[in-house]
Amino acid sequence: MTAELMRGQNHPLSQIRLEIRISAGTPIVAGATLSDADGKVHGVEWVAHPGTPTLQGLEVSRQAAADHRLAVDLGAMPEAVHRVNVLLALPAGAGPVRFGAVAAPFVAVTDLDGAEIARYTITGLDAESAVVALELYRRQGAWKVRAVGQGYAGGLAELLTDQGLPEAHQLAGSINDAVARGLSRSVQAPPPRTADGERTRQAAAPALGPDQGGTAPQGTTGPVPPTPMYGPQGMPGGQTPEQPAPLPASPYGPHGAQQPAHSAPPNHQDGADALSVTQPPAPGGPIDYSHPARRNAAPPPSPPAAPPAEPGQSARPVAGDATGWSMDERLYNQVWGMFEDLARTTAAYRSAVDFAESRMDKELEQVLSGPRSRIGGQGDAAREAARARHAQLVDQAREAFDRDLTQLTAEAEVVEPALPPAYAGWDSPVWHGYRVPVEIPMALRLGDLHLPEAAQVRIPLLARLPLERGLWIDSGRMGSVDGSFADSHDLGRPAIEVAVAHAARLLAVHPAGEFTVHVIDPAASGAQPLAPLVQTGVLAAPPALGAAGVADVLARLTERVDLVQMAVRGGAADSLPPGFDTSQQLLIVNDFPHGFDDRAVNQLRYLADEGPAVGVHLMMVADRAESAGYGPLLDPLWRSLLRLTPVADDHLADPWVGHAWTYEPSLVPPGSEVLQQVLQQVATARFKYM
Repeated sequence: MTAELMRGQNHPLSQIRLEIRISAGTPIVAGATLSDADGKVHGVEWVAHPGTPTLQGLEVSRQAAADHRLAVDLGAMPEAVHRVNVLLALPAGAGPVRFGAVAAPFVAVTDLDGAEIARYTITGLDAESAVVALELYRRQGAWKVRAVGQGYAGGLAELLTDQGLPEAHQLAGSINDAVARGLSRSVQAPPPRTADGERTRQAAAPALGPDQGGTAPQGTTGPVPPTPMYGPQGMPGGQTPEQPAPLPASPYGPHGAQQPAHSAPPNHQDGADALSVTQPPAPGGPIDYSHPARRNAAPPPSPPAAPPAEPGQSARPVAGDATGWSMDERLYNQVWGMFEDLARTTAAYRSAVDFAESRMDKELEQVLSGPRSRIGGQGDAAREAARARHAQLVDQAREAFDRDLTQLTAEAEVVEPALPPAYAGWDSPVWHGYRVPVEIPMALRLGDLHLPEAAQVRIPLLARLPLERGLWIDSGRMGSVDGSFADSHDLGRPAIEVAVAHAARLLAVHPAGEFTVHVIDPAASGAQPLAPLVQTGVLAAPPALGAAGVADVLARLTERVDLVQMAVRGGAADSLPPGFDTSQQLLIVNDFPHGFDDRAVNQLRYLADEGPAVGVHLMMVADRAESAGYGPLLDPLWRSLLRLTPVADDHLADPWVGHAWTYEPSLVPPGSEVLQQVLQQVATARFKYM
């Protein structure tokens, strides 16, 4: 079984002849250093890089590329070598200058048959331009692999200096020269399938997780958006009112076959939230949302073929009809493909309607500009003609939009029942056959998204795992989509119920013992909604009460973050205390800031900033206005969290045209016992694990 490593974790290697596969989504330099038992690199002859790609027992790539395969024979390593460090760096003078601006690199250790032994996605990088990705090391006569993820803003020179190499700057310069002389290449994703009637959701430009890039509606911040779908005055392509415009292109091709499309995971911005991409696409270009663990040189298996369509009818949708190495990955890509399809077809419809209205306004303005045309039968006829042309354009746009919605609705009806528990709603029958998993899925469901023009099409909102940012369940006063308003008193209980549902799902989708939940509830205001977690015994400890309980939990978790960070940075992850819990940690904070003093607030911010990189995650149930007394101190905290609401609310925006998407949380149906049944299984498995 493949080990999914987090930073600092290690895994034994059962074989000595290995291949290290690297995917980065952008051309990078891959190399390796050999070091002794003290971690010292003795000279340039102990470094494998594009200029010197082969050492005894090791061979690396000769040029910069988006994907690499490094060959390692640990049995051929000299006796003096105790560590092999895999290095990644961005080429100097070409492309991005920091890893924070590109997709998170992915590294996998495989056997010679391609079976993965361990894999690691290097998250949390920002200004760094070089990183030690993995370390293969000897321990008591056996070899192990450790996920390192140590980045260096000073690039290769700083990295090599840190490893004790005296000629670090000269070697870094020669590596960059060798890369510049080589022919940079990038392995492209497989081309889209083009068979008639088959879906073609496939793309070449890489992207990843939820934390970078994207666009947002007015009032938000973000990078420059892709080329807009419509120009001034809402007209397609910036056409003038005098020119009749064709309807914007539908995302569906002939016979309902969909054009290449991919979508974006959700992202929070201050004020409004943006469903944003991590790496903005080239204008008009598609985006690849395939799992970063699968972006290597080998093409993924083809999705299942759709059943043949009846003559004159659209192709029937198929669950898992997207590119991927597993059904889990294919369904993930298909769901986000549906999201983008709905975003683009709705944009096409709105653009066409805007153009029709703009054209009618222009024609009516011309009619009313002269006294002769304003009165009499000639003016009435011109008005009727303008309105008729407007109605015709709107009807044409609606016909195309309805055709696309019919196809998407049919696809949703097929996909929803096929979703695994991590992606399924709490009302899905799949939960009745739930068993504690042995592997972590790609993502989990946080709720549903829909647009006002197509309320019948609900797209699951999937968040990638492991979580790279915290969640904020907003219990403040807000307006719902029906125009009604609720204050924080009314939303306090629904907000903690949403938090419990999310926490239960996180526990349910992780293997036994790999996810631990802590709760801070200073005033015990969430005692009743928290009862399923407390009564089933899935919590690490009873909810912490009062200021003393807040201080105790925060002190233990901040100490944990400090301890793991020090172990990782010191290259001594194996020296963690015996019995140290290596599972992912989730802290639920209810009724913030009650029970928090200045020290506790600073500790909470520290956990939000530093915790995700070492497996400590935050879920806030809070009204932002109630913490206003802390001033701007907490603004970075709120911006770092993905804001969700306990009631339907249109605070999310997509990265293409800024649609206001309505989010609805995933809740347990009233009267259902599914939550308790699932948590009982989690508790039983946890007890056996312990």
